[in-house]
Amino acid sequence: MKLNRSNLSRLVPYIALPAYDLGARAQGIAHIGVGGFHRAHQAIYTEALQNQGKNLDWGICGVGLRSEDRAMRDALASQDYLYTQVELGDSPNLEVRVVGVIGAMLLAEDSAQALIDKLAEPAIRIVSLTITEGGYCIDDASGEFLADLPAIQHDLANPDSPKTVFGFLCAALAKRRAAGTAAFTLMSCDNLPHNGAVTRKALLSYARLADADLAQWIEAHVSFPNAMVDRITPMTSDAHRQQLAREHGIDDAWPVVCEPFLQWVLEDKFVNGRPAWEEVGVQFTDDVSPYEEMKIKLLNGSHLALTYLGFLKGYRFVHETMNDELFRRYVRRFMDLDVTPQLAPVPGIELTEYKDTLIERFSNQAIADQLERVCSDGTSKFPKFIVPTLNRLITDGAELDRAALVVAAWALYLDGVDEQGTAYRIPDPRAEWAQGLVADKASLTARLLGAELVFGPAIPASTAFVAAFERQLHNLRTLGVSGTLQQLLDGARPDPLQHHR
Repeated sequence: MKLNRSNLSRLVPYIALPAYDLGARAQGIAHIGVGGFHRAHQAIYTEALQNQGKNLDWGICGVGLRSEDRAMRDALASQDYLYTQVELGDSPNLEVRVVGVIGAMLLAEDSAQALIDKLAEPAIRIVSLTITEGGYCIDDASGEFLADLPAIQHDLANPDSPKTVFGFLCAALAKRRAAGTAAFTLMSCDNLPHNGAVTRKALLSYARLADADLAQWIEAHVSFPNAMVDRITPMTSDAHRQQLAREHGIDDAWPVVCEPFLQWVLEDKFVNGRPAWEEVGVQFTDDVSPYEEMKIKLLNGSHLALTYLGFLKGYRFVHETMNDELFRRYVRRFMDLDVTPQLAPVPGIELTEYKDTLIERFSNQAIADQLERVCSDGTSKFPKFIVPTLNRLITDGAELDRAALVVAAWALYLDGVDEQGTAYRIPDPRAEWAQGLVADKASLTARLLGAELVFGPAIPASTAFVAAFERQLHNLRTLGVSGTLQQLLDGARPDPLQHHR
């Protein structure tokens, strides 16, 4: 059954449907970057409110700034902007839900002016973002805005036909200011530390270059709440589409699959109203920092700790690595010994229980989360998810080998061949540059660790860390992944002749 409004009443009864009038969908949020995570997270919370008959003026208008976003727009438009969310896991009462909260989607390619006009509408009171960790144009090493990027320079020279998120936001805010329209809240839902503060810095940096008066107005009138967001959402595959059709009778061009777990901790800093998200499980707080640090260091850091090692071993899914006892023990020990001592108390959360939940979530076989997804964009993920942990371990004089192994595994992963001899692509916008760092094996340590963009200044300056990195790199080359983990965990020394790389 093709998913669209006219077919909703013909779907099997157990499928959850929108409980509100789809014809009355009004948009109060514009969301830039409509992918799987947004559709399984922020959109679901907003949908839940509307299903209670509340906040019907807070529907979502999707926005795509990249040419690749056309495929998502076309898929959604072909089915009246409905899509199916499918929860995957071991529980018997997992939900299949048709979601209707996204009412339209605009593409910058089709009309820059139409998009600026939409963002300037008084009804749009929140603009939210999932533009990836690397989308904020902030240098990870210096923390400065990358004003010299060609797309940024284009927007500064052509403010009426922008290409970047910051060009569009400034054009829309300039129009709102000129019309006397109140500013919107700019809300990042991306997975990076202090995402609101990063968004603020990036937008104000751009605005000061474009229009100093506008920058002052933005500083005074726009708010940028920090948030911690969490839900594992694998890439939708053809197998997921086929499974949805076979098991539930829905023909959906682009469903979203996700784990049952869902969390959003959000600072209550909104300048122009907001949905009553607290009524559907969002936790509002004055300070998101302890939640953010817990999630980024424990979940995202542990993801990186297992993903490159798993890929080298020949695994391709997160649950496969967690089915391997060596990986499971290593990741838990990394969480317990390397990360947990660095964390401040987190109100309302017991850390041992949280770590147990993470192990359970990583082991969810039904979700089949792709290691390639977790591996992607390593040059942007390392500075945010691993480097702060490394820097603190160095400062504290702590043991470094477990954490150094994460970096050593990435170094070998960048060669593009796993232990089985299978070649693979490196999904990273800076892949060519990163692979260049490891091309010359004689200078690999100095070149890789000296890449300040990724590792900053403290790591290459630490002789203890450099030694730990070289030790683990040598072990991976001579003992293989399993042998290295065994030695690290148990002090065992497998026969190096059994594995040579």
